[in-house]
Amino acid sequence: MTIYDAAEHLQGPEGTGVDLTVRQGSEIRNVPLIRERVSLNPVKSKICKTPGMGKDGARVGYIKLTSFNQNASGAVKEAIETLRKDNVSAFVLDLRDNSGGLFPEGIEIAKIWLDKGVIVYICDSRGVRDIYDTDGSNAVAASEPLVVLVNKGTASASEILAGALKDNKRATLFGEQTFGKGKIQSVFELSDGSGLAVTVARYETPAHTDIDKVGIIPDYRLPASFPRDDESFCGCLQDPVSACYLDKVKLFAR
Repeated sequence: MTIYDAAEHLQGPEGTGVDLTVRQGSEIRNVPLIRERVSLNPVKSKICKTPGMGKDGARVGYIKLTSFNQNASGAVKEAIETLRKDNVSAFVLDLRDNSGGLFPEGIEIAKIWLDKGVIVYICDSRGVRDIYDTDGSNAVAASEPLVVLVNKGTASASEILAGALKDNKRATLFGEQTFGKGKIQSVFELSDGSGLAVTVARYETPAHTDIDKVGIIPDYRLPASFPRDDESFCGCLQDPVSACYLDKVKLFAR
């Protein structure tokens, strides 16, 4: 049985049952399951209290976006609104190790942060084929200071988002040069059952930077000891003697 055959057997109407036989080494056990609709939340958020920024500027809203699924833009909006209720004065959007996902969700999330501007160009061998931009009608957080964290695991839709925020001077980018996945490909099935992937277009940032094999270059690097997990992030804003310390005044200078 192939992985696709197994998936077809596992899927079914919500509320119905499926029995699995699982073998691990020499052990075999039966596992009865009830099918449910699973909705994954790609966003984690938290408040970082940063002493020394004054009464109104002591809270930074941290948003970790792990993927661009069908819930991504709604989850980011919800996180922003929740953090605002706690009087945050700036945001950090963490796109590290986000390998992408649904292209339309990347566009919608860019619109959340931008009051206007080009988000991405779709280009082919003849030049610009299509333009995705925003007029600000969908903006939710277009004014608060914003920092975006990226690394070599930031790819595809994440790079489109990061490039749009950087080139529109909406955010400062910290981290590593991103992966560089900017091709648009179509797959054609051949008569022998094999497939042919053909590159039909590419993504370019608002400044016409070709993302593919180049990626997005951040404005500043992060300290080598800067943690990747969201649980440790706040400590790097709070403790001046920490090896990963980031001065919040310089962090949000733009």
